[in-house]
Amino acid sequence: MKMIEKECTAFVEELASAAPVPGGGGAAALCGAIGTALGHMVGSLTAGKKTYAEAEPRIREMMSRCEILQRELLELVDKDAEGFRPLSDAYRLPSDTEEEKRLKKEKIEQCSKDACLVPLQIMEKCCEAIELAGEFADKGSRLAVSDAACGAAVLEGALKAASLNIFINTKSMDDRIFADQMNEKTQTMLQTFTKRAQEIFDKVAGQLNPVL
Repeated sequence: MKMIEKECTAFVEELASAAPVPGGGGAAALCGAIGTALGHMVGSLTAGKKTYAEAEPRIREMMSRCEILQRELLELVDKDAEGFRPLSDAYRLPSDTEEEKRLKKEKIEQCSKDACLVPLQIMEKCCEAIELAGEFADKGSRLAVSDAACGAAVLEGALKAASLNIFINTKSMDDRIFADQMNEKTQTMLQTFTKRAQEIFDKVAGQLNPVL
C-alpha cells in the first residue's frame, strides 16, 4: 500500500516508528499538500460569489494549479521514500575489505545525490504554492483569509523541512561541485520564500489583529 493511501493515524504511527521511511522528506511533502489545499479551499469558498466576480477567472486558474500541486506533492511522499531506501541500504553494505569499502563509499555518494532530488522538487512546488497562497489572501473571500495565511505558514514549514533533507545529504558528499550547486538552489529558495510566506502571514495577522 502506498503511504498516501494509509489512514492519517497509520501514517503518523509509522512516521513515529524506527522504520527508515517515511521520514522528514515525506512529512514535508504531505505538509506541502495540506498547505496547498488550504489555499485551494479559499478559492472554493470564493468562486461563484457575486462579490468576487471580477476575480473569478484568476481564482479558478489558481484552483486548477493547486489541484495539480496537491496531487504532485502527495505523489512525492512515496517518491521520497523510494529515493531514500537505496541510501539506507547502502549504509548497511559490508565494509570488511578495501574493495568493499570503496564500493560502499561510491554507492553512498550516488544514493546521497539521488536522495536530494525529491526534496528539491518538494521545495519547488512549495514555493509556487506560497505565491498562490498570497494571491488567495489578496483576492479570495475575506471570510477565509485566515486559511490562506495558514496555508502559507504550513508551506513555509514544509519548505524548511525539505531543505534539511538536502543539506544532510550534501554535507558529506565528496563531489563538492554537485553539493554546492544543490546547496545554492536550496538556500535561494529558502531565503526568498520563507520571507514571502512570512509576509503573507504578517499581512493577514495584521488585518485580523490590529495589535500585531
